[in-house]
Amino acid sequence: MWKLLLVLPGLMLFSPAASAAAGPLDLTTATVGIVAIIIFTIAYMLVMAEEKIHMRKSKPVLVAAGLIWMMIGWVYIDQGLPTLAEDAFRHNLLEFAELMLFLLVAMTYINALEERRLFDALRSWMVRKGFSYRQLFWLSGGLAFVISPIADNLTTALLMCAVVMKVADGDKKFISLSCVGIVIAANAGGAFSPFGDITTLMVWQAGIVEFQEFLVLFVPSLLNYLVPAVIMSLFIENRKPSAVYEQVELKRGALRITFLFLATIATAVACHTFLHLPPVLGMMMGLGYLQFFGYYLRMTLPGSLARKRAMAERAGDMERLKRLGSVVPFDVFNRVQRAEWDTLLFFYGIVICVGGLGFMGYLSLLSETLYTDWSPTYANIALGLMSAVIDNIPVMFAVLSMQPEMSHGQWLLITLTAGTGGSLLSIGSAAGVALMGQARGSYTFASHLKWTPVIFLGYVAAVLSHLWLNDELFLVFG
Repeated sequence: MWKLLLVLPGLMLFSPAASAAAGPLDLTTATVGIVAIIIFTIAYMLVMAEEKIHMRKSKPVLVAAGLIWMMIGWVYIDQGLPTLAEDAFRHNLLEFAELMLFLLVAMTYINALEERRLFDALRSWMVRKGFSYRQLFWLSGGLAFVISPIADNLTTALLMCAVVMKVADGDKKFISLSCVGIVIAANAGGAFSPFGDITTLMVWQAGIVEFQEFLVLFVPSLLNYLVPAVIMSLFIENRKPSAVYEQVELKRGALRITFLFLATIATAVACHTFLHLPPVLGMMMGLGYLQFFGYYLRMTLPGSLARKRAMAERAGDMERLKRLGSVVPFDVFNRVQRAEWDTLLFFYGIVICVGGLGFMGYLSLLSETLYTDWSPTYANIALGLMSAVIDNIPVMFAVLSMQPEMSHGQWLLITLTAGTGGSLLSIGSAAGVALMGQARGSYTFASHLKWTPVIFLGYVAAVLSHLWLNDELFLVFG
């Protein structure tokens, strides 16, 4: 990379002349534009190799983003148009800031619920029920489909994977099969909710699809999960795993934090729907709800502990007395600290990189090829398949940056395909990549790949059902 910095001045000699209209320069055929594509490609190859080289995915895209915009800045200064590049970068930065703050609040709530042991209690309940393998496969997938629209597909997949690994300890074949089902279910469930995936959140925040309009994708998303799940369930032995019992006690305030999270979502939706303000305003206000409640928990902790100790002493419950002795006050900022910062910084790098390539003219070129030479339907289906190899975040951000003239039905189609296409490969979604790390040795790229033909049937079923059920939306332009 340092060698590239030394030759940048020479690259600028090949820059095109400034346009008379003082608009963005077309750098797609210039040497600087080609170098930018090479830099982004190398960075993304390093991201895809994260599991092998053990390098966090944020590192290469952060460097690539800086290099791409440094080259753009140099060209525009050379052409006497420095403010154009500055304004374009600030626009991309604002888009990222809104999404980052939104995601940060959601991650903070999820971490708070995890700290209050809500997810542990759910896992314990499933273990105690003594479900068979086939029942566990359907339950883990079904819960992933139901929870992911609220808690996002990544968090949901990690939760359900922990359940499966706890119950089927050592059974690699079943763990692998269940992880595939969980990834499909979490991605499908996230496709019909603005809170289920970063891509749906991007579309909602852009004002292209309203909150309630995502619900028309429910049936296509359900089919996307059910078609492969039904086939996969036929290959599961109908026997019971050895039961592992675990007693989990919810920490104080767990259910009230759940209510506050739902109130935060309602506030964000109200801000966007009724006041036409960015949803991030409602989410940040919701963070204030959690901070006030955290203050209440800290102030009332001594009295609560005294009551619980008295009850435990009367009951002679020494184990509970020991647990109460290790209780620490709830701290909101500890929950913020535990947010997925690597994911957030990766998101920054992708938004800035794609924004830079778009400013160079590559997105206009891609839009012309996909949405003019092809029909929007074929383009959106192809982009969904592409998201199995390239993460759906850059795919969706590229489409939003292109702003092709499409009907409402087509915008919902790209939302559906980008959200569910990543299920075709384990590297195609954040949920799949995360589970390869969590269930290392059981769930792998190869174990997922052998189910790709079955998953593709679900993808086809989802697309066809959307084209059929929501055909009137393809006549309505948003």
